[in-house]
Order: sequence, then C-alpha cells, then structure tokens
Amino acid sequence: MNLLHLLSILLEVVVAALGVVLAIRKKKIYGWCIAVTFVLYVVYDLANLLAWNISQDTLYTIFFVATLSIFWAVWNIFLES
Repeated sequence: MNLLHLLSILLEVVVAALGVVLAIRKKKIYGWCIAVTFVLYVVYDLANLLAWNISQDTLYTIFFVATLSIFWAVWNIFLES
C-alpha cells in the first residue's frame, strides 16, 4: 500500500468530518454536501485500494454523485460570498 494514498484517505475522512461540523455548528447546509462528497471519495478510494467487488459502473456513479455534491456546495458558497 502506498503511504500517500493512505494519508489522502485519512485527510478525506477529516474533511468529511469538518463538513459535518460546518453543517451542525455553523448552520451551513453546504457542509452536508462537503461531507457527502468526501465520504463518497473515501468509499471510492477504499474500494479501489482494497479491491472490493464493486462494479466499475457503480464506482463511476459514486464519483458522479460526489461531483454533483461538491458542485452544489461550491455554488452555494459562491452565492453566499
């Protein structure tokens, strides 16, 4: 296993947790989207790293949903600023 890959997954978990904190403590709904995005990134990366038996189409769907989620979050951050 590549140490950088594991570190990246760990940082994704931290970002997901910060998204939840942003949503709960700061009452920013886009925090949930940030959290969802990075939880899905963790699932995607772990599926690839650990060779889980998940179809490539499912992985593409997970990645697409994560992309939509972060798009919505960034769009709302843009509108707020």
